[in-house]
Amino acid sequence: MDQPAEVIRKFYAAFQRRDHTAMAACYAPDATFSDPVFPALHGPAVGAMWRMLCERGTDLRIEASGIEADSARGSARWEAWYTFSATGRPVHNIITASFTFRDGLIQSHVDAFDLYRWARQALGLKGLLLGWAPPVQGAVRAQAARALDAFIRKHPPA
Repeated sequence: MDQPAEVIRKFYAAFQRRDHTAMAACYAPDATFSDPVFPALHGPAVGAMWRMLCERGTDLRIEASGIEADSARGSARWEAWYTFSATGRPVHNIITASFTFRDGLIQSHVDAFDLYRWARQALGLKGLLLGWAPPVQGAVRAQAARALDAFIRKHPPA
């Protein structure tokens, strides 16, 4: 069984390769994931989200650093560079991740980043002017949820 820090390293190495299958294998079957866009994913939906992002992120580049862990908890800092497909705008997102582990697998994963900073990059003028506003952030979350639901319908988790 891998140590938690090694699981985190394997996860981000797989992400760098856009290997969603290897990423999903790092999670417990009943794992949870949360970030400012996908606030409450559970079980197979976690792997489906990574698959969707890996398949759509044709120019995605990932760098992870600051990986630390003990037997139960871990953290990392990671950065992503990609083109936001809905607008064609470049995004550089800076994320802080925290993890809990059970039986050598990720049980919970929480990514934190500045959604307003992301919106300014991804949405352009609309994001600059309104990306801080709860209705716009809610619309980003709703669109992401619809996209993931449609992706899962098209590609049901195994």
